[in-house]
Amino acid sequence: MLKIHFTAEDILRTRVAPAADPVWELVLSLHLLPGRSRDPLLAGWRRGVTRGLRAQSRSPGMRLLMALNPPRGYFPDFLTPYASVSGFEAGLEAVRSTPASLLRRDLSLLAAGGGLPDGAVSLSRGEPAALRHLTAAMTDYHALALGPYWERIQAAVEADRTRRARALLDGGVEGLLASLRPAVRWESGLLEVRDYPRSRELHLDGRGLLLVPSFFCARTPVALLDPALPPVLVYPVDRLGGLAPTDGDRPASSGMGREALAALLGRTRAAVLEASDEGCTTGEVARRLGISAAAASQHTTVLRNAGLLVSHRDRNTVLHTLTPLGRAVLDA
Repeated sequence: MLKIHFTAEDILRTRVAPAADPVWELVLSLHLLPGRSRDPLLAGWRRGVTRGLRAQSRSPGMRLLMALNPPRGYFPDFLTPYASVSGFEAGLEAVRSTPASLLRRDLSLLAAGGGLPDGAVSLSRGEPAALRHLTAAMTDYHALALGPYWERIQAAVEADRTRRARALLDGGVEGLLASLRPAVRWESGLLEVRDYPRSRELHLDGRGLLLVPSFFCARTPVALLDPALPPVLVYPVDRLGGLAPTDGDRPASSGMGREALAALLGRTRAAVLEASDEGCTTGEVARRLGISAAAASQHTTVLRNAGLLVSHRDRNTVLHTLTPLGRAVLDA
């Protein structure tokens, strides 16, 4: 179990990352790539990426990147720097700038689990060429495994951020933390990740916690091992129907317009779809459109079954947000 201890100052400084973190997504997708999970939401993505990697001549940098990210157990903290909250290039620059002392420490921890991969010795010395080869491999892998799917990944994260924003508005930061159940439990200044692979305690000591919603995070949230690093907790989001290349999300007619959408769906359902753009509960849909709660529920059910909405229940309310397909239809 992972126990994260909050002070009152930590609660004030806790926040949600502004978007999907491309470096965390890259690293966590590597952990899922060799798995044998029958998860249909990732099966097509896994086949396509594996085929793409076989088609490429695997460079020493790519082999090193794979070896640094085993499907289970420890992976180096330096691969997911805090700077990546500002974007992929910022994250890569932070990896290239990792001090040799941190590289040696992280790679020693990795070696304790089964030896160092080829190329790790020069990396542990902080040789600039080794770091450049590693980040070049990260760039190549990103282009293959994340780039074609990024809009879907970002849409899933945005839908989750809408849920967390609602929880924050309704219950403050404590409501936000409580909304992360069932993966974690919040109670009296303590956030517990019960299925964490090893027992640990993390004291935030006034630094707050950055919550990072992640498409490729598996069922159990992830934290960095080094307690001195800026505290983050990466947690899984609803994958909203899985992955497909983003070009496939576009409707055939890009000039459909809102009038044509209303003709296709019916004016009320088109209005429900538009109301859900920023997230909307069933009751709010009913009030905005001047319809009964039963009618609002019926319309959202039809849109959800069509793959245009995703709905999340929290106690006695249901929040509806657009799927990538729903957003593509609305924006056409």
